[in-house]
Amino acid sequence: MTHELRTRLSRRRWPWSNTTSRSSDIPAALMLLIVETLVFIWAMFGYGMDGWAAQGRREEIDEATLASIAFMQHFLIAVVVLFVLAALARAPWTAVLQLLAAGAVAMMLVLSQHEYEQSHPRPAPTPSAGYQPCYSGSGRCD
Repeated sequence: MTHELRTRLSRRRWPWSNTTSRSSDIPAALMLLIVETLVFIWAMFGYGMDGWAAQGRREEIDEATLASIAFMQHFLIAVVVLFVLAALARAPWTAVLQLLAAGAVAMMLVLSQHEYEQSHPRPAPTPSAGYQPCYSGSGRCD
């Protein structure tokens, strides 16, 4: 009785039970990578044009920059989800290309955030009411 149950369970096939064939994995990986690249380039071009159209108005340029950073964050999440799906489907070429794409998007996201932080430094702290500058030899240093 238990032997029959085991053979019945082993016959059921899950989508991730076998490795995806190379003849379908590689074209799917390349198509997915091409589509992702085109979507990313098109979106970044649009945000760049928004910044260019601002013509020096700092607030609008910052809005376009922050919108592009937000898009990159959401795009990175989408690429990681596609990586997980490719890994579950046991499609090694698709998973590797998605992992490389996620690394590239993460690198661009970090660089974009760093550039934005560098162009917008935090203001210097205001001095306290009892603050006196310390000059060499003055003897009034706190």
